[in-house]
Amino acid sequence: MKKFLDDNFLLKNKTAELLYHEYAKAMPIIDYHCHLPQQQIAEDKNFENITQAWLYGDHYKWRAMRTNGINEKYCTGTATDYEKFEQWAAIVPYTLRNPLYHWTHLELQRYFDVDVVLNPYTAREIYDSCSEKLRSKEYSVKNLLRKMNVVAVCTTDDPVDNLGFHQEIKDQGFEIPVLPAFRPDQAMNVDDATKFVAYVKRVEAACNKNISNFSDYVDALKSRHDFFHAMGCNVSDHGLEELYADEFTDTEVAAIFTKIYGGNSLNDTERRKFKSAMLLLFADWDYERGWVQQFHLGAFRNNNGRMLTTLGPDTGFDSIGDFRQGRSLSSFLSKLDTKNRLAKTILYNLNPADNELFATMIGNFNDGSMAGKVQWGSGWWFLDQKDGMTKQMNALSNMGLISRFVGMLTDSRSFLSFPRHEYFRRILCNLFGEEIENGELPHDLPWTGKIIKDICYYNAKDYFGY
Repeated sequence: MKKFLDDNFLLKNKTAELLYHEYAKAMPIIDYHCHLPQQQIAEDKNFENITQAWLYGDHYKWRAMRTNGINEKYCTGTATDYEKFEQWAAIVPYTLRNPLYHWTHLELQRYFDVDVVLNPYTAREIYDSCSEKLRSKEYSVKNLLRKMNVVAVCTTDDPVDNLGFHQEIKDQGFEIPVLPAFRPDQAMNVDDATKFVAYVKRVEAACNKNISNFSDYVDALKSRHDFFHAMGCNVSDHGLEELYADEFTDTEVAAIFTKIYGGNSLNDTERRKFKSAMLLLFADWDYERGWVQQFHLGAFRNNNGRMLTTLGPDTGFDSIGDFRQGRSLSSFLSKLDTKNRLAKTILYNLNPADNELFATMIGNFNDGSMAGKVQWGSGWWFLDQKDGMTKQMNALSNMGLISRFVGMLTDSRSFLSFPRHEYFRRILCNLFGEEIENGELPHDLPWTGKIIKDICYYNAKDYFGY
């Protein structure tokens, strides 16, 4: 019987073991999309205990706890940190076959050298030993990044953010670049007039200029894009149900802005035209600056209205959406390509039914100007688990070039989530190893090893320029 989580975890044959241990394991990590709080990096924070590092803000764990009948006070509520950890430990045995079970124990091993399983009987000892380490300087957040061989981090930032903590980190001389990513979702979200007007006021404050019409608004946002670029940003990101590529005129969009800025709600046609116009503007600016644009598509967010009112967004009540992606995605990319204004682009889908659609869509807009200009991103959110990542890599292999893939990212708010890169790398090496041993690929380990290293690190390094 194989030991749980041994050195060859997920590696089912000798070739996979060689590919992982000799080629993938030591590769640095470029985390080009995450939600790490940059203030904690600037302050080089030490967490008081593992609950703060592990459970605060982790909606994956909260969903599992709620599903297992755990009261909300142990997720986001008033229970003590140890009580919350104790409840999490109690449900870990029930997460068998959920990626949380693997992630939990990989993180305990890689960060804390804990090689026993977490359950109610081991909870107290694990909590005490991990918390003691987290309070030491060796486990400050900067050292957690160093420990995982992270060499670049891209956070996720609204255009109105002043990026003060990014500047602090840079001024401190921290050797790991912590760079902003331009995430203008709120700047184009005209679903609620009151919220949009409030956001425009925030843009005014950030730019210190008055906004009275659409032209003013565009100029203000462009100044924020320029500011982000000056701060080292070369990545944008959009979290959308779908891309928008409706036809519009400049006059229509200006009138739509005037209408909603006056506090009036828009109809669906007006909303779609405005979002289409804004997406094309953002994409044009990204192209001008040589940025990489990312589109996370297909999440059906904030399904539980009662809990949205109680806890707010991003608290674990989202799901896979069944939005139609193909036509608008093709139209949007084609509009940019026709003008020769298509930036390097990464597309992520949340609905696995769209896998082959995305795998083939990227090939329509790779124009030979560089290798892998338009990418299909790694399994995201509900799909960043063994089955989801395997299906994504198989579809990409069958319909594109996995050899040019920019690989894994954490998309996480936790400094303890970097073993997800290891998880991905093990799955990747096992896919290649199995086909080599089956005689489906040649037994050329130096070349295959190079491809593995490229996917784990070098492709992203070249693509983003880090």
